[in-house]
Amino acid sequence: MNYFHPAYLLFVGVGVLVALAFPVTRHIREDRLRRQYYLLQGVTILGAILGAKLSVLVGDQHWPWVPVNDWHELLWSGRSITGALIGGFLFAEIAKPIMGYTMPPNDRFAALLPFTLATGRVGCLLAGCCGGLPYDGWCAFHDAAGVARYPTQLIEIIFQLGVGVVFQLMVRRRVLCGHLFAVYLMAYGTFRFFTEFIRDTPKFFSGYSGYQLLSAVMVLLGAAFFLKRKLAPPPSWREFNQPNTEASHV
Repeated sequence: MNYFHPAYLLFVGVGVLVALAFPVTRHIREDRLRRQYYLLQGVTILGAILGAKLSVLVGDQHWPWVPVNDWHELLWSGRSITGALIGGFLFAEIAKPIMGYTMPPNDRFAALLPFTLATGRVGCLLAGCCGGLPYDGWCAFHDAAGVARYPTQLIEIIFQLGVGVVFQLMVRRRVLCGHLFAVYLMAYGTFRFFTEFIRDTPKFFSGYSGYQLLSAVMVLLGAAFFLKRKLAPPPSWREFNQPNTEASHV
């Protein structure tokens, strides 16, 4: 896969612009809290980058069971949404107590994320990465080499857009405040686990791919933090979950 393909770069760039065009911090009133939020986002991005690289090692190269031959290629090309979500989430959760961060997870960010990922998947579709297994059925998509495949990129675009619309409604109606990102981890992890069966990825583990293992980790993490926060929410969250009030920090 050529990650410098013009279509891929274009739509990844558009995805970034989508994120920038809809700021998710306008509801944070205090400058100090806004700065703290952006600092946490920086830590999250760092974790996402590291997680994306590590997940490609596991998913594509079967590391650590198989040694890596070309670290330079991995540095410039290794990307994975599954690893980025896991790494970014873990880095953020580890950083929060260190920073003294007490705000709930930003539901507006969770509601915007699926749209940015759907935009990026359009680049994958046009550039030819993240494709499905060969398949000559009614919904097959022909790649650049003319091979008919499952349209896994298109399937994920539809999934991401659907989740994004639902999450936007949930934010407006204040449903599951502070829990949407955990819900997203569970939803995307489940979706990715089952769609991996038709994706053209190495199946190292008795017919399962490394990305399916990562998807299972994603679901477990989402479920664990959802239950933890639902059953025992931090005291500082109480003001954000009052009905008929505008949360200032969510």
